[in-house]
Amino acid sequence: MRDIDVRISLLKNVYSEFSDDTGTMVIEEFIAGDSRVDLAVVNGALHGYEIKSDSDTLGRLPAQITSYNSVFDYITLVAGGRHLSEAGNACPTWWGIMSATDTGNGVDLVAIREPYRNPNPDPVSIAWLLWRDEAIALLEDYGVRGVRRRTRGQLASIIAMSIPIPELQSRVRNQLRARSNWRPDAARM
Repeated sequence: MRDIDVRISLLKNVYSEFSDDTGTMVIEEFIAGDSRVDLAVVNGALHGYEIKSDSDTLGRLPAQITSYNSVFDYITLVAGGRHLSEAGNACPTWWGIMSATDTGNGVDLVAIREPYRNPNPDPVSIAWLLWRDEAIALLEDYGVRGVRRRTRGQLASIIAMSIPIPELQSRVRNQLRARSNWRPDAARM
């Protein structure tokens, strides 16, 4: 069972779950911190899905966990039987876990553990999800001036100090959904 087999099944599940929610955006290969999550769902929460198929290795998982923990509200690991136990044990207890099983006619996904809200998101990392012009506009909305010549890193730090995390998370999710120039594979419901 390969990544693409699991991804096809996961996309079908996600599209089915959110088909009636016009405020949902689905983005493949979403950059989160120093890693790319296989699938991100953006609506009233930012939910990442990381696939570890039977043909994958777990070498990058520790770095991915650190990156994903910094930005996502929810995360679900989708793992084949070869990695289910080891990868599941490596993940924080608030991550959701789904098993992926090859049925011969596709991949069957079964929830083993539901995800819980991230208890410790990093506001600087969340602010880094914004493009530079979006970060400047957000700060100006909050009355912070003199930031146009700042670097993205400086902007992210200023945002993290200026905006409470729940408000920042909401504003970033809204901005991600409002973008009109995403890659072609980003899909709106």
